Amino acid sequence: MTHSELLKRVQWKDLKNLTVKEMLIENNLTIPWLLVSWGFAYFGYYLFALPFSAFFFLTGLRQVHNGFHHSLGTSKFLTWLSLYLNSILMMASIHAVKFNHIRHHKYCLSDEDYEGKSARMTWYGAILYGPVHMFLIHKLTLQIGNKNYKKNVLVELTSIAIFTFLAFYFHINFLKYHIIVMLIGEFLMALFAVWTVHHDTGENPALARTQRAGWKNKVTFSMFYHLEHHLFPAVPTIKLPELAKRIDEALPDLNKKSTF
Repeated sequence: MTHSELLKRVQWKDLKNLTVKEMLIENNLTIPWLLVSWGFAYFGYYLFALPFSAFFFLTGLRQVHNGFHHSLGTSKFLTWLSLYLNSILMMASIHAVKFNHIRHHKYCLSDEDYEGKSARMTWYGAILYGPVHMFLIHKLTLQIGNKNYKKNVLVELTSIAIFTFLAFYFHINFLKYHIIVMLIGEFLMALFAVWTVHHDTGENPALARTQRAGWKNKVTFSMFYHLEHHLFPAVPTIKLPELAKRIDEALPDLNKKSTF
């Protein structure tokens, strides 16, 4: 069944719209996790801060991912601002990530898909490739991205450099902790954001892996409904559980590989 046929079989366009409550959730989901992690780190309780930092990183991915697809329900400027601020807080140019993610959807798992390269590796190969992955997506955006992408990447990288300099120059320990943890998270992106959801799907790249266990989706903030996302990228993350139900009802025989 082709992508066009799938689109016709599943009702999904109404899911693009967010209520005010849903919009507020999608745009503020990161804040509690960031504040609590910083609070623990400020007082030196780094082990207690660590899980909250991990959830900040995960919810940050959810937020910027929705921003990539214009699914935050906000204006163009506010979406840009969300990507910019998360670039500083997550220690990577999010516009560079966006450039490669949009190409990932267009060229999924082909030679032109730089984001998807780790999907063809072993899990441990994806871990080792992680730092290279982050370097290459920035390099590629600066090489072939349009002027607007290049400008945003340079602005974000400059802001990250200033943020890092201030944290280390003034010995702000909770920010130094945050920077180190976020860099570790970025270096694991090739595993968690690519390999986990795309490995062994090369025979049909549009059918990414997905997760149907309810508690796992709650713990991961619905970020592993990846089959659903690739089929209907305009649907915000908060609506993916409902989209999954509709896909299951309309296409009960669709082959769905589990994420984990």
